[in-house]
Amino acid sequence: MLSPLYRMKPASGVLYLHGFNSGADSPKAVWVREACSHLDLACATPQLPHRPADALALAESRLAELGPEPLLAGSSMGGFLATCLAERHGLRAALINPAVAPARLVADWVDEVFVNATTGERFTVGEKHLAELAALTPAKVTAPERYLVLLGTADEVLDPADAFALYRGARTLLHPGADHGFAALAGHLTALLAHGGHALPPAWRPRPHAALTT
Repeated sequence: MLSPLYRMKPASGVLYLHGFNSGADSPKAVWVREACSHLDLACATPQLPHRPADALALAESRLAELGPEPLLAGSSMGGFLATCLAERHGLRAALINPAVAPARLVADWVDEVFVNATTGERFTVGEKHLAELAALTPAKVTAPERYLVLLGTADEVLDPADAFALYRGARTLLHPGADHGFAALAGHLTALLAHGGHALPPAWRPRPHAALTT
């Protein structure tokens, strides 16, 4: 019997969520937009607020414009938010070095000052960030066949073993030597869109970008 994933219709659009303190015009977001444009597929890559609850609310508000069954995608903290939405709405998701137990990760950044290169916003990570992340974190991942997880073996921020454990049973691609920025995504957009039921030409590649953020 086919799994529920393979009985789903092609995704009606793509919602890409960038990582912590990144932006809607990060190279990976641009690449996803380019890939969707090539397929004439609706795509949204919103600029997310730094507060987790606000970021999730904004991301969720963009789902309606992407049709009845959008594909979620996200990098790092964006992968965590994509997981929250996938669990809430029963959607497929493609995750790039997703943040696992993000409250634990952000605990190291409390009282640190950040400046967002896209918006110019200056902010400090506080205890409210931790509390919101803890409250949003799903107890477990259900229906792992809904997920595609792209992991780099040289991720300097997150331990790939944590994602292996949380998303056990998901389709997983482990890229040797890829770091947290995961420049390898340029070669895996075909797999990302295929997870949503869409076929890019095998040789298609996005335009190169000089630097990568999450």
